[in-house]
Amino acid sequence: VQLQASGGGLVQAGGSLRLSCAASGRTFSSYFMGWFRQAPGKEREFVACISWSGGSSYYADSVKGRFTISRDNAKNTVYLQMNSLKPEDTAVYYCAASSAYYGSNDRNYDYWGQGTQVTVSS
Repeated sequence: VQLQASGGGLVQAGGSLRLSCAASGRTFSSYFMGWFRQAPGKEREFVACISWSGGSSYYADSVKGRFTISRDNAKNTVYLQMNSLKPEDTAVYYCAASSAYYGSNDRNYDYWGQGTQVTVSS
């Protein structure tokens, strides 16, 4: 599966952005999907993941209550709604797909998008 992330940009602290990740292929609904981010000079970190059906989701503590992951299997797209953004949310955001893993370990994801830059100004 090929993944294409979009929706990043520059936003002031307290603002919102919605990231999208469009997937190719007919089997999108069989993949667990995740969002990760990497800030300059830091390791890539888990943000959120969602189950095949969208019925289950899991968040990093740092974004819980502010970010929402969702998916539309008919559109082969996963979203990350980001509210109450903080300067520390500044990073390149990546979407990822896994055929058999639901969780926060990026090593278990099989496919990755190219990343989209999110910059939050104070």
